[in-house]
Amino acid sequence: MSHPFRRTSQRGFSLLELLVTLFVVVLVTSLVTLNVGGGAGDYELEGQVDELLDTATYALDEAQFLGWDFGLLIVREYSRDPSYTLQWLERGPDRWSAPRSGKDVFAELELPPGVELELELDGVLLQQDVFSPREELPEPQIVFYSSGETAPGNLVIRASDTGDLLWRVEWDLLGNFRALHRGEESEFDES
Repeated sequence: MSHPFRRTSQRGFSLLELLVTLFVVVLVTSLVTLNVGGGAGDYELEGQVDELLDTATYALDEAQFLGWDFGLLIVREYSRDPSYTLQWLERGPDRWSAPRSGKDVFAELELPPGVELELELDGVLLQQDVFSPREELPEPQIVFYSSGETAPGNLVIRASDTGDLLWRVEWDLLGNFRALHRGEESEFDES
């Protein structure tokens, strides 16, 4: 005999269990999204670091090929949002000036606001006032000599609000440049 009011065992999940699971998934997803970072600003800075490396390598090659020195002048712009401008220069007979050739390659590069720079040359960390030249025609901080050499050093890019290391650009005496994201070697680097 079968009982019409007999309960069969339930299968599946209750509505409450499904809602709790959905809430946990949404919470974890939002936390991961927050930790990934700003996105567009990171890609912009990465592109500028890559452009800096490519242009520095080109400047060193041009210095050897043409027989005159090139330089990189880093200037801190004080405005509503302080930022840094990287200007390429060429040593003339009397003074440093904008490069006469390769104007599209030696374009001025403006780093986004919200970063701080630290420059170290020959093992000496330079003071921040080196980025605020007082002369009308300042000399560049980094020089690429026609002999194919440059003073070894590194340029550290930090987030100005947190002090977190974003990029470290380093080079040796022969101008072998490399960029280290957050100061660490990439797993794809061959060296």
